[in-house]
Amino acid sequence: MKRETKQSFAAVNPCRLCAPLGAALAFAGVEGAMTLLHGSQGCATYIRRFLISHFREPIDIASSSFAEDEAIFGGAAALEQAVSNMIAQYHPRLIGIATTCVAETIGEDVARYAREIGARLDSGAGPVLVPVSTPSYKGSHAEGYHAALYRIVETLARPGAASDRINIVAGMISPADFRFLREVCNGFGVIATILPDYSETLDGGIWEHNRGLPDGGTGINDIRAMGSASNTLSLGRGVPDMSAGDFLERTFGVRHSRLGLPIGIQATDAFMNALAAACGKPVPARYAAERSRLIDAYVDGHKYVFGKRAVIYGDPDAVVALAGFCGEIGMVPALCATGSAAPGLAARIGEAVPESDGPVTVLDKTDFDGISDAASAAGADILIGSSKGNFIAGRLDVPLVRVFFPVHDRIGGQRLLHLGYRGAQELFDRIVNEILDKRQRASKAEYAYM
Repeated sequence: MKRETKQSFAAVNPCRLCAPLGAALAFAGVEGAMTLLHGSQGCATYIRRFLISHFREPIDIASSSFAEDEAIFGGAAALEQAVSNMIAQYHPRLIGIATTCVAETIGEDVARYAREIGARLDSGAGPVLVPVSTPSYKGSHAEGYHAALYRIVETLARPGAASDRINIVAGMISPADFRFLREVCNGFGVIATILPDYSETLDGGIWEHNRGLPDGGTGINDIRAMGSASNTLSLGRGVPDMSAGDFLERTFGVRHSRLGLPIGIQATDAFMNALAAACGKPVPARYAAERSRLIDAYVDGHKYVFGKRAVIYGDPDAVVALAGFCGEIGMVPALCATGSAAPGLAARIGEAVPESDGPVTVLDKTDFDGISDAASAAGADILIGSSKGNFIAGRLDVPLVRVFFPVHDRIGGQRLLHLGYRGAQELFDRIVNEILDKRQRASKAEYAYM
């Protein structure tokens, strides 16, 4: 396992997005919540456009609208005015206040501002204010996402009488993945708080009339009850050392288990077994049938994927899980890359892929320029990652399997299922069919059995 960090004075086509974007995504998974960016209007416009182009849903993000005066004298008054405007227009139950680069650069104490503004609000009717520090020059969207989840739990969770409730804290997965998690919990018959949950807020149905805030999201009262749960399962091995699950364990004694994203047989087995142990119930029989079908699919398609060299890139959570999946189906995760700072990434990938038929190069804090060069050197047969790597696939003439976030150049990115046996089945089929499609396009025969 070889870990590399590209030394460069500038990023060329970054393999990361800004930290406030990740925070906005996390807040979108809370019922009645809305994001307020403490900074310029341009930041809110950029993040709103980026999220809409993936989820294809209307998303409102407010801004304290920094101008020259605020950048010099501070933005406390602008922040309070923005909160007041949001309450009057949207009536949110929670306002997530994420900082931007300019606010962080001038040293805005947003946590203090939020306390002072909150004290002046009507405690019975005013929304909960959750400030989170998200400077993009220090972190990526993945880090902003997890930081927001930590602050949500830190602000809302309360102690209580011990219960059989289970907490599931998930990484940046799709709305379809969140629906899968809810389905599994229902199948086990367990009461679970899944944080966040933007399965409806960012993938809902048609509205007859415009709504300020969409329905759905993790309930605020459910988040408050996370402090009295019996167990927390954190899904994602790229999460930072201090996560929402760590906070709940340290503060309230809630038992915490950190798992990878359940992609593939081994990782899904681990998730199912952990959930069964947490709630004291057996795994529902339907999932044994799904597992069996997935094994059969592996047998059917093994000859097409065995030994193929994959380039995997994206968020640390996804990269670790996808590397393990590729190793499981016989592919070589030749290059695993992320734009986030992830010093432990190589070790986690080594654990996920204990045996590999070839060397594995791991890049963190890299950009797509570095990934392109490394992919060429790795002899890539296929790319697995977001739409942003499409130009690399074109340059190397290899297929790209689009997963996770962002998927801007195809419809349905928000409906891609990655998790569980079914998610692995869909992903395996797409990988095999992309390989077959490339082979068939190169064939002189108009049609051939593969």
